[in-house]
Amino acid sequence: MALTLDISGLKKVYTGAAADDAVQVFDRVDCTVEKGQFFTLVGPSGCGKTTLLRMIAGLEAITAGNILLNGERLNGPNDKVGMVFQEYALFPWRRLIANIEVGLEIKRVPARERRTQAMAYVKAFGLQGFDNKYPKEWSGGMKQRVAIARALIANPQVVLMDEPFGSLDSQNRDKMQNFLLKIWEERNDTILFVTHNVDEAVYLSDRIAVMAPRPSRILKIFDINLERPRDRTSLEANQIRREILDWLDLAA
Repeated sequence: MALTLDISGLKKVYTGAAADDAVQVFDRVDCTVEKGQFFTLVGPSGCGKTTLLRMIAGLEAITAGNILLNGERLNGPNDKVGMVFQEYALFPWRRLIANIEVGLEIKRVPARERRTQAMAYVKAFGLQGFDNKYPKEWSGGMKQRVAIARALIANPQVVLMDEPFGSLDSQNRDKMQNFLLKIWEERNDTILFVTHNVDEAVYLSDRIAVMAPRPSRILKIFDINLERPRDRTSLEANQIRREILDWLDLAA
């Protein structure tokens, strides 16, 4: 596989008014995410998983180290990177179709072309009949589908997902996991995913990185060599889940 994302020697420090106020988020983070991989980060709350995604997306400054995409250093927001936020980050004053179009609008794609592309996502994502509805009229699962469609429509090289299913009930969460896998398998997207749910990580991922508490680093990376579609309750899945939980216990 061709290398897509290379993170090396990454450090992040938030400085305060006094030296004692500085907060070191990362000690050193090193990892690679290859093209087409589903790579997941797990770790204790506050270890910097979301901060890492925001740094890759160009929403947080890098203190030291490098984030390279296909050999080019990422500095600031880049249309090669798409992000799905935990809180959806939808525009309540825009209809569903207009929410999906946002990325294309920023790229100055002509109105007719972006509407055609957005309608294709409406159909593919099962959102027909709601294209002219506002976010207050959508279910949680629909909001998440819109957020994913909005990230994918611009065809980024890397898709960042920050606990996208954290607010859903277990039944809808399972449905959205399967929906995401279907889209990922069809498109061969490179996904960097954050979750606190180890079961979700094992079900979805090719690789899982376990992060240490702050100042954080990657303690271990698991290669998940389970056939797809996966059985959530299989002995093999439970063994991997147990190993990851043991590492998280050590990290606590």
